[in-house]
Amino acid sequence: MSRRTVIAAVCLAAAVGAGVWMLSHSRALSYPPLHVPADNPMSEQKAVLGRWLFYDRRLSVNGSVSCADCHRQAFAFADPRARSVGATGERTTRNAMTLTNVAYNGRYTWANDSLKTLEQQALVPLTSSHPLEMGIVEQEQPAMLARLRGDARYNALFRAAFPEETDPVSLRNVVRAISTFVRTLVSFEAPYDRFLRGDKAALTDDAQRGMTLFRSNELKCARCHDGINFRMTPGHRTSQADETVAYHNTGLYNLAGDGSYPASDRGLFEVTHVPADMGRFKAPTLRNVAVTAPYMHDGSIATLDAVIDHYAAGGRAIASGPDAGEGFRNPHKSQFVSGFQLTPGQRRELLAFLQSLTDQAFLTNPAFADPFHE
Repeated sequence: MSRRTVIAAVCLAAAVGAGVWMLSHSRALSYPPLHVPADNPMSEQKAVLGRWLFYDRRLSVNGSVSCADCHRQAFAFADPRARSVGATGERTTRNAMTLTNVAYNGRYTWANDSLKTLEQQALVPLTSSHPLEMGIVEQEQPAMLARLRGDARYNALFRAAFPEETDPVSLRNVVRAISTFVRTLVSFEAPYDRFLRGDKAALTDDAQRGMTLFRSNELKCARCHDGINFRMTPGHRTSQADETVAYHNTGLYNLAGDGSYPASDRGLFEVTHVPADMGRFKAPTLRNVAVTAPYMHDGSIATLDAVIDHYAAGGRAIASGPDAGEGFRNPHKSQFVSGFQLTPGQRRELLAFLQSLTDQAFLTNPAFADPFHE
């Protein structure tokens, strides 16, 4: 399928609503409706503009970074660095999450239950100063917009995307266009998906046994990673604002033995100030998880195999240094992080299943690639 057909198909899927259908590899497949706010309906023109903006470093204060520098397609639009580097060299406090199927999220970032739309989230890296990511603080916005207005391509793209506006080049429309493009980053062509659609050869025997392990009561993986996006967690400890979005303490830290997390990032507690929310972070999607290392909110676990070690141990222990502590004894740790045992064969099977969630077509789809290098 052409780039235009892919983007148009996803936009159509969002517009249809509850009876969503989108095209993928020339097949019509039924998927849940995307979450699209009423004031930013999907359109092919906005998605095309958003794709250019997503890859354009002129959106940063000094022209050094773009959205795509921290969300790279080959890594399922995640960052292979533990923490991303902003326009001035400052590092972020958290690992950049994958944008795989991000349109289906109910809340955004690792631990902020007030960010309910992609439009709200997109403003954070663009305009925040602590940490500084792209650095378009209020005084820098006129210069950034002037750079866009000075480009004939953008003048045409903005007019096509927002034909009802006399001066469509605005920060609001930059955010709306980027959010529209990001909503097209839909991934449902992994071997796991083909298996569910009836291709029994799509999963190896190891991967099928790994799927059974993943869903077992012994491992409890599916208690926090379930549903079409492997992140739905109904019935768990959630924010009071939305009972479908859960945040979990996975026993990464336990400073001083009192449940504390490093002051640089204490999870949902930073927003709610509720003691029980110390160290709670959102369960991310596991789609394309094999290519989104490093893992956890701070990128502190390097490999998928080491993630399995962490959960098998029921949390981790740090023997020395400023973060020393027995995370597996954290009093706020989720009840589902209780530890388990695996034989070498079972470990291989679990890894095979997690690897079956990789959608190679998504990682290489030209519809999502850098338009500046076509």
